[in-house]
This record gives sequence, C-alpha cells and structure tokens, in this order.
Amino acid sequence: MRWQGQGESENVEDRRGMRPVAVGGGIIGIIIVLVGAYFGIDLKPLAQQVGGGGGQMQQVGPPPDPKALEFAKSILYLTEDVWTDQFRKNNYGEYEKPKMVLFSEQVETGGCGTAPSAVGPFYCPGDRKVYLDPTFFDELEQKLGGSKADFSKAYVIAHEVGHHVQNLLGYSDRVRQFEKREGKNGSVRLELQADYLAGVWAHYGQEKFKFIDPGDVDSALTTANAIGDDRIMKNAGRWPSPEKFTHGSSKQRVKFFRQGLETGDFSKRKLDTFFDPNVNPLEL
Repeated sequence: MRWQGQGESENVEDRRGMRPVAVGGGIIGIIIVLVGAYFGIDLKPLAQQVGGGGGQMQQVGPPPDPKALEFAKSILYLTEDVWTDQFRKNNYGEYEKPKMVLFSEQVETGGCGTAPSAVGPFYCPGDRKVYLDPTFFDELEQKLGGSKADFSKAYVIAHEVGHHVQNLLGYSDRVRQFEKREGKNGSVRLELQADYLAGVWAHYGQEKFKFIDPGDVDSALTTANAIGDDRIMKNAGRWPSPEKFTHGSSKQRVKFFRQGLETGDFSKRKLDTFFDPNVNPLEL
C-alpha cells in the first residue's frame, strides 16, 4: 500500500507509554489541595504550579515507535479526505472528523469508560474517537509480512472510522431502535455495514490516491476472513453459533468489504438495507 507522502491528519493523539502524574508533586502541593478541599475550592491548578505535574501525562519507558504514529496519521488523513468529499457529494452535510487515540495496555475514554488493549481497536460514540493499541497489528505483520500488512491495517482503521460515519448518519441510534422494535441483536448489521463502509472508503481512496498495490486487497480479505465470528469461535474450540455472532461470519465480512470496494455505493438507499427488518443479516 502506498500510504506515505499523501498527507497527515492533525487529529491523532499519541498516549502510548503515558501515565498520569500525581497531583501536587510534593508536600506543599498536597497541603494546598487539602486546604482547597476544606473550603470547597479547587486549588489543583495552584498545586500544579507549586509542585509540578497535576493530572498531566508523563512518558514512562522507551519512546514509542514513530512509524506507528506516522501510519495512523496518514491513514486517518486518507479517511478524512474521502469522507469529507463523499458527505458533500451525497448531501449529508459537513463531515465531522473523528479523533484517533493511540495507547498502550489500557486507555481512559471520554464516553466508554476504561478499556484494555485486549478489546482491540474500537470506536467510542460517546466521545467520537477511535482508540487503537498499535501492537494489535503485530500479528498481522507476522502473518502477512511487513509492508504487505499495511492495507490490512488500513482496513481495520477504516472499519472503526466506518462506525464514526454510522454515528454521524444516525445508524448507531437506528440499531438501538431496531433492537427495541424487533427484539433482536442488531450488532451484526452494524458491524457488516462498517465493513461495507471500509470498502466504500477504499473504492474512492483508490480513485483519488491510487494507494492500492497488487495483493493488497487479497491481504485485507484474508484479514476480514480471519476475524469473522465463526472463525474466532472455531479457533477458541467452540462450535460456531450464528445467534451469538456480534460481527458477522468470515464470509459475510469478506462479502461486504468487497461489495463496498467494488461499487462505492454510499447512497441512503443502500445503507438502509442493512437495517431492513425483512432481511436476515445472515442472508445479506
């Protein structure tokens, strides 16, 4: 994937290896905070000036890999460019760019609580941010080999940004309405739509930036196939149970990413089909 030199987003925050610094930084700072608490006044800012620190973040351990930050900024920029253009062309209004937070081990979100790295990349609709521990990509690089994994990593980011697109267009609320009305889990529909939107992004990104190299699509499809609910359940020694799916089967995930990539159809008519109660998500 040719992702370098296209541009960089200004909306990436790198928290990797960061830890909060204790308030006050010394006995004087502690005394100031206690006095403020007694009189019902927040004196933490003064304690910070006296003792340093105070709710700020401090780098712990070796500096993080700069290439991961460069990659995240570049891919987020490519999503910003494509979706800004597509929102305007489809009369969806101005595209509100999401923030992306890179973190290590665990992260405090602004609307979804504390999350460990084990949950994988995710989007928090509460603060409209994408959260990513770049070590998630290590396995992709080991399986696909170095730069061959780049488009697969971009697909993962594009899927999470797809959730942001859904949030802006009202589909995040619509899935809850669907669940309440139909009494069924709508998460599979939401996840498959995000895969489809990742494909739509790749469709228009390729038209403008020509960033897809031979073999890139196959590697992304391999990734989509590997993270289907059925494959994950089999690898865990469990029998695949469609009623317990949350993201869709491998076949479905591959199908909708490819469909978005090939058609680029970003119309409301197409997006609405994912929440048609007359359509079984397993038959989409």
